[in-house]
Amino acid sequence: MDNSTVQLKLKQRLNKLSSNDYDNIESWQIAEAFNKAQVEWSRRQLHGGNMYKEGDEFSKRRIDDMQVLLRELPLTGTQNESYFETDNFPFETYLEFKRVNAYAKDECCPEPRSMSVYLAEEANVNLILRDNLKRPDFDWAETFCTLLGNTIRIYKNKDFEIVNAVLTFYERPTYIEFAGATNPYTGVVSLVDVESEFKDDVVELIIDETAAIIAGDIENFNQATREQQAAERSN
Repeated sequence: MDNSTVQLKLKQRLNKLSSNDYDNIESWQIAEAFNKAQVEWSRRQLHGGNMYKEGDEFSKRRIDDMQVLLRELPLTGTQNESYFETDNFPFETYLEFKRVNAYAKDECCPEPRSMSVYLAEEANVNLILRDNLKRPDFDWAETFCTLLGNTIRIYKNKDFEIVNAVLTFYERPTYIEFAGATNPYTGVVSLVDVESEFKDDVVELIIDETAAIIAGDIENFNQATREQQAAERSN
């Protein structure tokens, strides 16, 4: 996000853009508030910050609601001595890590075999590499990966290489646009409508979230509280 967008969003939150906000909510303001609501709602569901404390795939409803954001990306990158480092991390649309699937091969086993890859903390890399039970092992088909600077490192040793790696991740919800309205993120007039990818019942919740955001922006706190409670009760 560039600084002009940050300033625009900050001024909107402070209700300083127009003295007519109470009577005239412009299309770009609705789009901006809706897109903000989508991201906040999605993060809350994935983290379990909703009233039911249900996080990522904790219940059938969470699986059903959030599957629309799941994406797969074949990973490309370079082989180093101790890890495979990616060069195509989807940082522009990335929301949350799900899993990494990868294969490995060595000189004796040129046919790739599936590896179990778990996500580890960057701070613990040296400890894991020294642990005989946790470090990468081709025979046991196990290894680990870390996230660092919008790259993924899948660890290996000198005996094998990582191939056919695929990242599964939650993508940021697609931003909606209204045809003929200025895009608040680019400043360009949108030529077509871009609709929310969520199903209709989820969109209803996000509309309540959007109403709460706009009500807060115009200092209608009673309405903001009501809409936020409505969104959570139906969640």
